[in-house]
Order: sequence, then C-alpha cells, then structure tokens
Amino acid sequence: MNELVTIFKALSDETRLRIVKLLEQGELCVCDIVAALDMVQPKVSFHLSALKEAGFLKDRKQGRWTHYSLNDNDLFRRMLLLSVCERVSREAVREDRTRLASFMEKKGSKGTVISIKAQGKRCCGPGALSRHRPA
Repeated sequence: MNELVTIFKALSDETRLRIVKLLEQGELCVCDIVAALDMVQPKVSFHLSALKEAGFLKDRKQGRWTHYSLNDNDLFRRMLLLSVCERVSREAVREDRTRLASFMEKKGSKGTVISIKAQGKRCCGPGALSRHRPA
C-alpha cells in the first residue's frame, strides 16, 4: 500500500509532471532540467528525487553530473507514465521546451561549459569534464 501512495504522490505535483514531459523525449542532465523549468537546482533535485523514489526515473552519473531518464522497466509504472504524458497538454510545457531548446543550443556540440543564470555555476555541456575541473 505504501508503494502505491508513493507512486501517486509523485504524480500529484505539476512540476513533476513537467519533468516527466521533458524526459519523455530522452535523457537530460539536471542542468538541462533546471534551465527548462527556470527553477533553482535544489528544488529541481527534490522533485527528481521524489520521481526516482517512486520508480519513475533512473539516473546515470557522469563525473559530477547526473543524467535522468524515464524508467520503463516496470509495466505498471510505464503505463501510468504513458497515461500521464498523454493527458498533459503540449501547451502546458511549451515554455519549458522552448527554454530547454535555447539552453541546449547554447551548450552546442563543441563541448563548451556554459554558465547557468550568471551565478557562476557550470553546466555539463558535452565534453565539459575535460574542460572544467571542480575547484
């Protein structure tokens, strides 16, 4: 019973539904999701943690960055995600996808490390591990 409560709680938040809609197109780094949602990283990480705890996400570490994707290993959860994604309108996440596309374009394919929100934080752009070392 507790597992079902955790699952449905994870799907009861608008921000988490926005994250699921972003991830239905494929794996994203936390910095990508932060940019798309226009939220601070700790808040996004909280929502990602709730989705992962419920079994909806899987993660992959690459250096100091974590990449998330939808977990389609469990049929029940996969069917819930399909149902949820079908009911969340594209209009509801259009701004998120626009911000994500703009951010991804800035990251480019050259592997440059870019600043997020001019706060001195760095993104995991392709090849960033070889260009940016933590202090």
